[in-house]
Amino acid sequence: MNPSLRLPAFPLIFLLALFVSACMPPTPPVAAVQDTATPNAPAIAQPLALPVFAPRASVAADVPKSSGQVIVDGAPPPFETFTFKTNFTRRTIEWNEILSGGPPKDGIPAIDEPTFETPERADEWLEDAQPVILFQHGETARAYPLAILIWHEIVNDEVAGQPVSITFCPLCNASIAFDRNFDGQVLDFGTTGRLRNSDLVMYDRQTESWWQQFTGEGLVGEYAGEQLTFLPSQVIAWADFKSRFPDGEVLARPGQSRSYGQNPYVGYDSTDDPFLFRGEPDPRLPAVERVAGLTTKTTARAYPFPLLAERGVVEDEFDGRPIVLFHKAGTTSALDARQISQGKDVGAVAVYERRADGQVLSFSADGRGTFVDAATQSTWNILGEAISGPLAGTRLTEILHFDHFWFAWAAFFPQTELYGDWGLGIGDRGVQSPVPSPQSPIPYSQQLPSSPSRCIFSAVTPVPSSVIRKRCQGM
Repeated sequence: MNPSLRLPAFPLIFLLALFVSACMPPTPPVAAVQDTATPNAPAIAQPLALPVFAPRASVAADVPKSSGQVIVDGAPPPFETFTFKTNFTRRTIEWNEILSGGPPKDGIPAIDEPTFETPERADEWLEDAQPVILFQHGETARAYPLAILIWHEIVNDEVAGQPVSITFCPLCNASIAFDRNFDGQVLDFGTTGRLRNSDLVMYDRQTESWWQQFTGEGLVGEYAGEQLTFLPSQVIAWADFKSRFPDGEVLARPGQSRSYGQNPYVGYDSTDDPFLFRGEPDPRLPAVERVAGLTTKTTARAYPFPLLAERGVVEDEFDGRPIVLFHKAGTTSALDARQISQGKDVGAVAVYERRADGQVLSFSADGRGTFVDAATQSTWNILGEAISGPLAGTRLTEILHFDHFWFAWAAFFPQTELYGDWGLGIGDRGVQSPVPSPQSPIPYSQQLPSSPSRCIFSAVTPVPSSVIRKRCQGM
């Protein structure tokens, strides 16, 4: 939802700062500064070598749907719909699963005609540890800074002939790329101003069907019950992108009055009360712990970021494939400090099939932000590329994965497995299945107030917390 309008249940001083930030002019470019004296400063990403690599390969993943069969019962939605041309007679969910996040349709403006700049130009305002979404197609690599997406949430783009939507929901920390080709046409997406499980609900401008960003499934309208195709992307540090892709392209800041580079959700990834989430968070992890998630059509597994950061490398088997997860320090959270560049170091995670050159490899972290396989002692980077050694130029096959907040992952995939001993502390290694109640899904009829939420906020005038509470209690 629009950061200038959405108001998490934080102290009043945060709410006032949030409204003020929405009205500030864009932040002027700031030169990158390395402060090695700061004890908690993230490690700066090391430059990546540039041998000639084999073609990229990736494994597409099926993602379980979180809704049911198409409902055609004629029940009208209990909220205003006059701005939409959606076919509201078709849906896959109960109406009370959808909440207003504050802004109206397109109140959070998607970027429909993106422009791009060189890494040299972008380096004038991006700092090394800031997170960017990397999307590659063919010979083209593009970076989409979260410093921009945190204010717009959707970029409708075309990369080397591939229509793609790059999306980011700050409330779930969900960065996802979708193929815009669907049903013989190219879709482009906007924001509905609505949430489900605290996650962005998009709509396509061709049929105005409503889509769940987290799962890519059609919720309401002509395409209810359908599902978009996911495309692989990664969140990495800006330093890694500009080192690996010196001729890459970087999303330029739109000419809009937004404080690009600032985070309007200060401290959000430390809250235990995710905004407009009405479920019971799965207690195996803190609500906003980051996880790397993998899915099949019927299963899901999550790997906690703290475990990955501690080990550097985790090897496992998923869906019949030997896989490896790499963690590299040096990427800041976009949802921690006021300035994204000063956020805590959460690192970057990548997932690959660990089979190369006809053998299954075993990896270890070398403490320098790169990884070494035991069989050949080749060195690999966070992008799954062998940059030195006998396998130099080899690429691992990328496994489509998701970096999300735990509360949302478990809400959409309630039967998810949890890797390792990070949650309940049982055992040194293994996969935890969900434990019975209290984190089993609670029916939405029991989670939500009987009347729809109408959280409508002014973008200019600060709103007292007492008024916010009243407006979010189904008035």
